[in-house]
Amino acid sequence: MTAVKGGAPPGKAAIAILVFAGMTASGKSTLGQVLAQRYQVPYHNSDRIRKELAGLQATERRPDQVGAGIYSTAFTEATYQAMLDRVRDDSAHGAAVVILDGSYSRRRYRDAVRGVARDLGGSAVFIFCICPDDEVRRRLEQRAKDSRAVSDGRWEIYLHQKKTYELPDALEEGSYILLDTERPVERLVTDLEAHPYMCGLLPPR
Repeated sequence: MTAVKGGAPPGKAAIAILVFAGMTASGKSTLGQVLAQRYQVPYHNSDRIRKELAGLQATERRPDQVGAGIYSTAFTEATYQAMLDRVRDDSAHGAAVVILDGSYSRRRYRDAVRGVARDLGGSAVFIFCICPDDEVRRRLEQRAKDSRAVSDGRWEIYLHQKKTYELPDALEEGSYILLDTERPVERLVTDLEAHPYMCGLLPPR
């Protein structure tokens, strides 16, 4: 096992934090939710928590400019901190696996997850979801018509992320999986379950 890992405190089981990360419309939420439902484990989505912190309904649209409003750096940091707080709470209640879902576009956000994993004696694996531009555009156009959609992601936000996203580097080797999500979801989940970095992390079904 090469994912970032710590030692479990005495009398406490280790926790695995699986983070579905990537740019908007990369397929991370779809995969994260499918895996969470399949294994019946806690799942925390940054879009939902962000809007919860802002006192908004999950499906309430907030087309704020990049880096403004509820998408400011300060609000984003509060959102990721709230997600880490929920991981700690899940661990305290006996969860062996927790799934997080968000862009995690800055390495410091990803390092914070790894730090919590170490504190809890567990491990963190990031699943970076990618797909071609034309598929991103198709998904965003489809999402714009869906009244149940939670994400406020738009094409201009995707273009901004392409310029500013801090991709994983050599120092993060061994703690992430790169996944092209253009294939069918069931195939992607099967491939994830068989990946060496996932060995021993998922609970029995």
